[in-house]
Amino acid sequence: MIELDHVVKTYGRTTALDGLSLTVGRGELVGLLGPNGAGKTTAIKLLIGLTRPTRGSGRVLGAPLGDRAARARIGYLPELFRYQPWLRAREVLRLHTELAGLAPARRPGAVDDALAWVGLAERADDPVSGFSKGMQQRLGLGVALLGDPELILLDEPTSALDPIGRTDVRAIVRSARDRGATVILNSHLLSEVEQVCDRVVILHQGRAVASGPLEEIVAAGGVRLRVTDLDPAGRQALAAFGAVGIDGEWVAIRPLDRARIPDVVEAIVAAGGRVHAVEPGRGSLEARFLELVTGPPPPAAPTDPPAALDALDAS
Repeated sequence: MIELDHVVKTYGRTTALDGLSLTVGRGELVGLLGPNGAGKTTAIKLLIGLTRPTRGSGRVLGAPLGDRAARARIGYLPELFRYQPWLRAREVLRLHTELAGLAPARRPGAVDDALAWVGLAERADDPVSGFSKGMQQRLGLGVALLGDPELILLDEPTSALDPIGRTDVRAIVRSARDRGATVILNSHLLSEVEQVCDRVVILHQGRAVASGPLEEIVAAGGVRLRVTDLDPAGRQALAAFGAVGIDGEWVAIRPLDRARIPDVVEAIVAAGGRVHAVEPGRGSLEARFLELVTGPPPPAAPTDPPAALDALDAS
């Protein structure tokens, strides 16, 4: 669905994207995260053809970046949008079916489906001027979903919604994924991404500093071990793996990549300790995010096999 190969995008002396490579498959629901200026918006603009890469190449839906026919198969919800206040919800959607080039016979059904999908069927004939910000957000989501697009790009889709509205949007997004669409969710609400996305890409200064399934991204949450017969010197040696906390017989080390847990066990045994239990911890997405973006980004790493999004944001 999406392939970017070492894409660089510069604006004058500013580098928004710094060699981004990414592959996104059909039906994936990918969360795109990063601080302001990380390259997320620039990545979205590249995918929908609003800007071109300075160097590198890419394909979306099998076509080169910016291909007009491919863009007709993409649904997009920008972070900031406004609809004419005198139009009714149904009229807004009908207008966008025409702009999207849907066949005339498909337009009434597409409008009704979108209204039902986002929970606005009962307000279809009400003017937009009477809609709350949350209802306008639903309407924008309906526009993005018109005609069952194959790729859906959502920029902060839950920012104006209350907890009930956010729950509804999560259900809508999952439903789009279950119907076969690929969804890219750009959000600053880490808890929302954590609840809905299968895969996460974290951008920092135009590079992807982490990319993969959510469970892998947050797996650096540390480990708890029940240990006996380990003297103070042995416990102090564990500091080489991370911050060590002691609570009776329990030793906690955070952060720690799961791949290093066997090394910790080996070090304890070598120091004369006995390991009775090992409990890998699951870190939070917020903690992992802060850990990755509070320092300078590491050198770009080779792309992993199913490298999910390496997208960007030059907001």
